[in-house]
Amino acid sequence: MNEGFFEALAALQCENSVEQALLVEKVETAMLKAAKKAYPYAEEDDIRVEINPATHQFDIYMKKCVVSGQPLTAYEVGMEEAKLRDPDCEEGDLVECPLDPAEFGRSIAQFAKQTIRGDLRTINRIQMMEKFESKEKQIITVKVTQVEPGRGTVTVEYDKTELYLSRNEQIPGETLTEGQMVKVYVTGIVNKEKKPIVRISRIDRGLVSRLFELAVPEISDGTVEIRAIAREAGFRSKVAVCSVNSNVDAVGACIGPHRSRIESVVKELHGEKIDIIPYSDDPAEFITRALAPATVISTTLAEDDSRTATVIVPNQYLSLAIGNRGQNAKLAAKLTGYKINIKPEYPAVEESEAEDAEDEVIEIAGEAAAE
Repeated sequence: MNEGFFEALAALQCENSVEQALLVEKVETAMLKAAKKAYPYAEEDDIRVEINPATHQFDIYMKKCVVSGQPLTAYEVGMEEAKLRDPDCEEGDLVECPLDPAEFGRSIAQFAKQTIRGDLRTINRIQMMEKFESKEKQIITVKVTQVEPGRGTVTVEYDKTELYLSRNEQIPGETLTEGQMVKVYVTGIVNKEKKPIVRISRIDRGLVSRLFELAVPEISDGTVEIRAIAREAGFRSKVAVCSVNSNVDAVGACIGPHRSRIESVVKELHGEKIDIIPYSDDPAEFITRALAPATVISTTLAEDDSRTATVIVPNQYLSLAIGNRGQNAKLAAKLTGYKINIKPEYPAVEESEAEDAEDEVIEIAGEAAAE
């Protein structure tokens, strides 16, 4: 019986990543509760559980009253048997006798299992919180352990803990493979009070921010600040930066010598294009810069509080300013928080096409700014 018990104990330890000493302590407590439930009239200190994984010893003891005749209750032990435990015992003494858990009954055994499961859930919750609470809004490097073909969910491992990267949180077009090491962003922990679930993402703009912190020393030491990020994962990101030191070029620091710094971020993001935008407190200037790489002739802000801007661009830059599927305008709107109305310098040229494009940009950019 003991061999089976310790095999089950080892399996529990492996499945729950719990230290052996802590698991043994919880099992001892559960078995003690079960024994007291089986023998409700025993005194608090009359029952003892002893588990020793090193020697595979698992015993439960209860102090029983020595009687000269036949024991009438489960709380008594005959003199003859008692003498085997304690040769010096006398009638009325308490002698520690072994109990057989198999005699506890099915309901008591089930109670013990439920107690152990409850304790393990508590342990797992505490361990999960201790491990990941400080990782919220941070990057962690995980190992891909399984890729589910149907749903596309990817199972990853971090410090012996399994996490799940859903398809919706994966970069479009990226293929993750088993054994691959990849960086993910911990967006948060939900259900903290019961069964914590760690949410991770490869599409959150926080991943871009943290990757630049890792790649650019001037960001990590506070010399260069990231003021805003707009991202369409897998396609393009715009990152607005500024420097607190006039002698440090914020854009140059992020790009790095021979584009080494920005390329390290691009590589981690599966080739995603990244525009580094110099931030400005002047909204018109900021919007102009945000529409890069397009050239802007003028930017006019609405006089009301609608946070709307009208931007004039050379006709040959109209498509570039709008971007594929309105992407450039949409990201510029997200970055600046303004609805952006893009117009060509000479509306008469391909007027109907320009108007259609303009309407699309107003709609897309307006939605983006609202986000």
